[in-house]
Amino acid sequence: MSEIRIKTLVVGMVGTNCYLVYDHETKRAAVIDPGDGAGQIANMAVSLGLKPEAILLTHGHFDHIMAAKELKETWNVPIYACEKEIDVLTDGQKSLVAGYFREPYTITPDVTVKEGDELSIAGFTWKVFETPGHTIGSCCYYIEKESVLFSGDTLFAGSCGRTDFPGGSDAAMSASLKRLSVLPPETRVLPGHGPASTIADELRTNPYLRGGFAG
Repeated sequence: MSEIRIKTLVVGMVGTNCYLVYDHETKRAAVIDPGDGAGQIANMAVSLGLKPEAILLTHGHFDHIMAAKELKETWNVPIYACEKEIDVLTDGQKSLVAGYFREPYTITPDVTVKEGDELSIAGFTWKVFETPGHTIGSCCYYIEKESVLFSGDTLFAGSCGRTDFPGGSDAAMSASLKRLSVLPPETRVLPGHGPASTIADELRTNPYLRGGFAG
């Protein structure tokens, strides 16, 4: 029986899915996209008895990062992000922070990742897929052994991420979705917003994943 457990917290003003991913036995954990509510996320980790090891960012928009620095300090853990997303994370205009908050907020990741990297965190092996389209450095994290994909704002249930933000690209999004479409059909898709799905369900119902992306 798999030891992976995933707790979903919906945080922030636009309902971002923040995931606590942990080993049921060891309680070693990773946190994905802590978009807001650092106290809420930290309290949940305490209630579950978790030992966080890392914060993983799928991309640099404000609604996925605003609790990252506080949690890093609370837990003394590194922040991971795609190396191509540094320009977004360090620019308040590109991260959209400037449009929603008076105070500046930027992040310099402790660890940068790229296509093909395999990360050993919380007892699981995480494969990094670069999936540009929503932003230039968007990425997904895939735990192959557990058949789970954390798709950020690339793939949603029935839809896909917007491409009209700085660094967005219709062509890049189309290529990224095509790449995700060949994952095993039983793969669970845990997106940055909205309900979970599977690759099989998305191939059946999502026009974007079936090659109908038109921007």
